[in-house]
Amino acid sequence: MNRWVAPLLLTAAHAAPFTLPVLALMPAVALAQQDGVIRDIRVEGTQRIEAGTVLSYMTVKPGDPFDSAQEDASLKNLFATGLFADVTFRRDGNVLVVLVAENPIVNKIAFEGNKKLESNKLTDEIQIKPRTVYTRTRVQADVDRILELYRRAGRYSARVEPKVVVLDQNRVDLVFEIDEGPRTPVSRINFVGNHAYDGDNLRDAILTKEAIWWRFLTSNDSYDPDRLQYDKELLRRFYLSNGFADFRVVSAVAELTPNRQDFFITFTIDEGEKYNFGKVDIRGELKGLDTATLTDYLLTHEGDVYSANKIEDTVVALSQAVTQQHYAFVDVRPEFTKNRDTHTIDITYDVSEGPRIFVERINISGNETTVDEVIRREMKLAEGDAFNQDLLKKSEQNLKDLDYFEKVNVTNIPGSEPDKTIVDVKVTEKSTGEVSVGAGYSGLDGAFAQFNIRQRNLFGEGKDLQFGAQLASYYQQLNIAYTQPYLLGRDIAAGFDIIRNVQNYTQNYSYNQEKTGFDLRAGYALSDSLRQTLTYSLTANQITNIQPGASFFIFEQAGLRYTSQIGQALVFDKRDARIDTTKGYILSLQTNLAGLGGTDHYFQTVAKAGYYYPIADGWVLNARIEAGDVVGLGEKVNIESRFFVGGDNLRGFRVAGIGPRDVTTHDPLGGDYYYTGSLETSIPLGLPQEYGIKMFGFTDFGALGGIEESNQPIVINGVSVLPNPGGIFQSFALRASAGIGVSWKSPFGLVRVNIAYPFLKQSLDKGQVLNFNFGSHF
Repeated sequence: MNRWVAPLLLTAAHAAPFTLPVLALMPAVALAQQDGVIRDIRVEGTQRIEAGTVLSYMTVKPGDPFDSAQEDASLKNLFATGLFADVTFRRDGNVLVVLVAENPIVNKIAFEGNKKLESNKLTDEIQIKPRTVYTRTRVQADVDRILELYRRAGRYSARVEPKVVVLDQNRVDLVFEIDEGPRTPVSRINFVGNHAYDGDNLRDAILTKEAIWWRFLTSNDSYDPDRLQYDKELLRRFYLSNGFADFRVVSAVAELTPNRQDFFITFTIDEGEKYNFGKVDIRGELKGLDTATLTDYLLTHEGDVYSANKIEDTVVALSQAVTQQHYAFVDVRPEFTKNRDTHTIDITYDVSEGPRIFVERINISGNETTVDEVIRREMKLAEGDAFNQDLLKKSEQNLKDLDYFEKVNVTNIPGSEPDKTIVDVKVTEKSTGEVSVGAGYSGLDGAFAQFNIRQRNLFGEGKDLQFGAQLASYYQQLNIAYTQPYLLGRDIAAGFDIIRNVQNYTQNYSYNQEKTGFDLRAGYALSDSLRQTLTYSLTANQITNIQPGASFFIFEQAGLRYTSQIGQALVFDKRDARIDTTKGYILSLQTNLAGLGGTDHYFQTVAKAGYYYPIADGWVLNARIEAGDVVGLGEKVNIESRFFVGGDNLRGFRVAGIGPRDVTTHDPLGGDYYYTGSLETSIPLGLPQEYGIKMFGFTDFGALGGIEESNQPIVINGVSVLPNPGGIFQSFALRASAGIGVSWKSPFGLVRVNIAYPFLKQSLDKGQVLNFNFGSHF
């Protein structure tokens, strides 16, 4: 045995230099294993997501020590991505294993049980979309959003249950099962603290209404928190416009009944004291401004009941008046002095120079079809102009008058520098193309069928092209029209019309009339309010199918004649809007000269005036008057060039229901001069504007006369016939009627019913108490 000792010792001696360092390292390795340094990170369970993506969200990296705090932070980061349904960490020696379960991908989204809200609207409102990651949090947020939409629609008992259909490849279909429930109406609206006005007055002032059976067409009788906030503002405006300057709404509370079937709304208000206007003055700080010239624009007068609306209107009126005196930067601010002892409020309108602000640029958005140029040419402001609030409002009204847009909002926002502003134009386009095939009935024209096609914004360039054909019991009509609103880039509205009309008067009278022709027209602006249109027309007119026993004066008109006519029309328009006018006036003068070729020779003049005045909220008075005169140039005026009164321009009377008439056959002969007028007021029905239902009361008046009797014989059926002396009944006496009417813009066209009683008429006049129109005339 000893013989092995020496070799072993010798071997150990030789190996010592190499084994000692290794032995020295053994304690360090054991220490590393004890401290837990991460040598590697392994990701398991991924399907679509790369392992590198998972690692990028983690805070721990290889070489970091195992630390529970770092692991918790990485865990939170991974869950926050919304990509994973579950994430767990475990340790495999020196390897950190990350085990993930990916959230599925949404394949399809469906809605079941929804009838009151369309699926398209719900799809637009929810956040989760097809081909996005499904998460419970996002789905629950969408459930809450859908419930909010139903609450805004007045359905507080609605329920939404999301269901998941699991598919292969980690995909799911998401189905929202909806129980809409009944609508939750507002059963009662109460007011606490009101003394000057009773509950009925205040309920009329707000938008929310109590549920009544006949309000089935409106949603204003359901609870809406946003509408409730607006009602508070409406109450404030109502009181501030009626003298209560200290008014405030203390609270507005909506209570849902225990059975969740009704809402009770209670407004608690503090009316305060009622005030009148005290001293009213204007202080001008602009050089050269004579404030005495501005007093006519004051709508607030000493002794009148205090009204915040009148103050706002006065500020606008003064700003416009000063701007028209060539002051580019104007700031009008009312200063108030409240006298509580006398219950009066003194007002001083301080007119000073406003900040010098210029238009930096004009942003236009929302116009998907309409080109920018169509919008820009209606703007009263351009880049580099001095900013003017009045011109901004006029620009917005111009865009509304185009009737191309559902909504128009023109505002200004701060620019890149303090003295610059950006004009922001936001529009929502509506359909401007019209195609209709239909039928209807008119009390004037009988049954009719029609085909109409029109595009009011052709190619998005504002061009108007229309074609219409109509066949009725008493007439046939064909019409083609085209208008280019800005010819050659200038404010010249040029166009043409082609017409073909056949009027069958044998149903009521003794002849037919045919008219075929065209006209050319060009209109241009002389100022912001004054516009002139020049026209030329060539028309072939023919009286045909004269019945046996017809009037001598109808036989006298038989045959074909040509009218070559030039004309002009001046229109001075100061209305606040062309559509749904509420205030302002419009004047027009039209003159026509026939005789440049053709067979007819005459000079015709027609003057019209209309005035609109807002009596109260929803009540607009419209006063209209027009008069015309036609004079033959070396000859009598033929029947097709005379005026006829009755029907739409004198309600209560049939078309051509008044004026000169054959005493034997009662055929209408028309007149050389006339006048008509009307007083009409709209009557609010309390229905939402979108229903398109309007009611009005009116009284019409007018007269027609001036026909020149013939004394020359004509040949009828081969026999020369002289007119009977006194064969024409003429009376320029006043005719008048009064009545009420209702109009409805239905999906099938305009439906209008007029009931008018002619209380002033002559013996041979033809009345018509009921006038009913159904369908859409072209």
